[in-house]
Amino acid sequence: MKYVLLGSISPSWLGKQAERLTKSNEKLKQLGIKQKSVLYTQGQYDFVETIEASGPSSVLGFTIWYAKKGFGTIQTLPAFEDKEIRKIIKKG
Repeated sequence: MKYVLLGSISPSWLGKQAERLTKSNEKLKQLGIKQKSVLYTQGQYDFVETIEASGPSSVLGFTIWYAKKGFGTIQTLPAFEDKEIRKIIKKG
């Protein structure tokens, strides 16, 4: 399953970007989550990340871990490609 993560970075971690990113990537791998892309943004969110995960429990585990570490917060959005959404629409 694909997911889009909309994330914020805690002000205390803004100056330690490399360390936060290294620890986050290690945790993703530990949970079996494959990172597809990360883009840093201006506005309400500091980054947009796309991932592939076996299911929602591993993604939830990551977002809880991220918040507990004090890195910031993440909003999780399940994501569907065009082909997938067309199948879903036909079933509806």
